[in-house]
Amino acid sequence: MQHSLSGQVVLITGAARGIGEHTARIAAARGAKVVLAGLEPDRLAAVAADLDAAWFPCDVTDQTSLAAAVEGAVSAHGRIDAVLANAGVASRGTVATGDIEALVRTVEVNLVGVMRTAAAVMPHLIESRGYLLIVASAASFAALPGMAPYCASKAGVEHFGNALRLEVAHHGVRVGTAHPSWIDTDLVRDAQDDMPTFRETLRKLPPPLGSTTSVERCAEAFVSALEHRRRKVFVPRSVAVVYWLRTFLNSRLSERVIERQARTSVPAMEEQVRTLRRGFGANTAHGLPATGAPAEPPTPGFIADRYHR
Repeated sequence: MQHSLSGQVVLITGAARGIGEHTARIAAARGAKVVLAGLEPDRLAAVAADLDAAWFPCDVTDQTSLAAAVEGAVSAHGRIDAVLANAGVASRGTVATGDIEALVRTVEVNLVGVMRTAAAVMPHLIESRGYLLIVASAASFAALPGMAPYCASKAGVEHFGNALRLEVAHHGVRVGTAHPSWIDTDLVRDAQDDMPTFRETLRKLPPPLGSTTSVERCAEAFVSALEHRRRKVFVPRSVAVVYWLRTFLNSRLSERVIERQARTSVPAMEEQVRTLRRGFGANTAHGLPATGAPAEPPTPGFIADRYHR
């Protein structure tokens, strides 16, 4: 069943750029009252000005910050009808050699941040019998070496969404999980620029795991999901094949194939990350060296100014 977005209040986290920004633009063009939340206040303000939209600074790992953004949205529009929990990051490095603070922070943003977002918005979605779309990933189904925290967080997001869907169904609230493969955003471009081995690995993967989709196409799929309140969203649609083949992709046979490639690709990637001296992409989040202990004791703002996809 399709729900027109005209007049609907849609809150989007990680809305300063990438998928969040493009989804906001398309939703606004279809009549939604979008509310932008995230870090990077200058970019948020610029996007909001284009869309005549409300915006609020928001760190999804901080419940007080989230609550303020949610209450700001309600104060501006009186309700919240739909939420896109989109904020996310991807760290650099393996568990053996990477900066553990960056690896842990990835899980905090991608998984714990989704849980905090859901808790903050749920009373309002119950009141409006609304819809929550949580951005997971194709990485929910298939693992790659060098992406352990990201894969763990996205697998967790999928099952969190599955359980949450059952918890709130009797309230009339719908919950969906989105599973994009590689999207042409700063997050993916940063990874390819930082680690040539990552770019080479993608080149060897079969589609859709090795292909990149435009951010516009992904945002269109997300807006369509908001309109139809979909349970699962695959971008591109062929990611659904990965979903159904997940048992094989995580089998011992598949692992052996990946392990053979990892013998050379993982050491090369670890060396590339060592030279970066930071735990995140330059345009995604920064402030941590890529290996060893942080050069300075970490502070609450060590991921300097942005989360986005």
